[in-house]
Amino acid sequence: MTAYDFNRDCRCLSIDRTELDQQLMGAGLAHGLSSDILARHAHLFASVPVFVDREALTQMNATVRAIEEVVATPAYREAVLADAPDIAKHDPGPLGVFFGYDFHLGHDGPQLIEVNTNAGGALLNAFLARSQRHCCDEMEGLTTSPHRLGELETAFSAMFSHEWCLAGHRGEPRRIAIVDDTPHEQFLFPELLLFCELFRKRGIEAEIVDARELVFDGKHLTHNGAAIDLVYNRLTDFYFTEHQALHDAYKARAAVITPHPRAHALYADKHNLVLLSDLSFLALLNLSPGVVATLSAGIPKTIVVDPADADRLWSMRKTYFFKPMHGFGSKATYRGDKLTRRVFDEILTKPYVAQHLVPPTKRTIAIEGRDVPLKLDIRAYVYAQTTQLFASRLYSGQTTNFRTQGGGFAPVFTQKSALDSRFGDPV
Repeated sequence: MTAYDFNRDCRCLSIDRTELDQQLMGAGLAHGLSSDILARHAHLFASVPVFVDREALTQMNATVRAIEEVVATPAYREAVLADAPDIAKHDPGPLGVFFGYDFHLGHDGPQLIEVNTNAGGALLNAFLARSQRHCCDEMEGLTTSPHRLGELETAFSAMFSHEWCLAGHRGEPRRIAIVDDTPHEQFLFPELLLFCELFRKRGIEAEIVDARELVFDGKHLTHNGAAIDLVYNRLTDFYFTEHQALHDAYKARAAVITPHPRAHALYADKHNLVLLSDLSFLALLNLSPGVVATLSAGIPKTIVVDPADADRLWSMRKTYFFKPMHGFGSKATYRGDKLTRRVFDEILTKPYVAQHLVPPTKRTIAIEGRDVPLKLDIRAYVYAQTTQLFASRLYSGQTTNFRTQGGGFAPVFTQKSALDSRFGDPV
């Protein structure tokens, strides 16, 4: 039995939602995480796990490492930063926390769909992976994480301390602001409450702050008069064009901000996918043949949408997925076979890329006695070139969302050893 077979047929494992909610409440209750808040997020967690062959996870890790080798080259940085806003040219020292590498499981192996430098959900998925209900011995032979689950929270909090040190500081930050626009209205607000507790356990004061309430006084970044040492940045305003206080504090190194504009420019701008899938460009970087082969195998060919090439693009649209060059998530993205001519003509007037379409694979779940196939993707949460956790998202529709019955975040299960060639028979 392969992972594909298990995703289609297996009902062995399910999430113990009662236990999960109890764990979440236990961790976040002191910071305001209530049963009412969890009830408003009914589609945050899927009802089943996702199975992925270890070979596929190994290939994902190889793609991550290959991209890191590219980013380390001066020629790539020069090419990417040349067209980036000036703020992205500022190097603050830290790497950036919680990079998310999102993959589809293609017929030729996992394919990188995009990179996010402020990927949410890692802490939620750490709790989720601990709330699994096994119903047979065979399932005990599977694992959910490259790390022991009990070590994940420690690794996450240590990551922020490492960012603090990379910025040239000693010890620990005294005060962390978890920042977003209208954070209490964000869908992943429960996770922000969990981060408050994560930092508290490390002896660090933390609060959730609306980015527009921050003030830079020329020396300190403050909120309600109190200085902030480190900002955990959840904004999608990647270059702080709408947040002057953060912009100025970042340039002045008045606070450590992670993730930051430079990380977004180097990793997450969609135009980077064009360079990473361009063999002629990669040839200029003096990479090893193995790295080039890994990138070629793991990143779908991506091109810039050129109005001069409109006729060919329209005729080939069903083979492409169209994305705003400087966008994020699923906003204004279009699968080519769903495009109308009107929308296509609008795309031609804006900076877009077209990525070779890699349809997502499926995970079958049971809803009210019916088998329902949901689409899935796989996210690798990465810091400092190391994958901390794999997770999946189950959804229906054109792009990932948290509105699908039975969908949401799902743990990824795989064999414990690369020597295990199969999962075993489902019960």
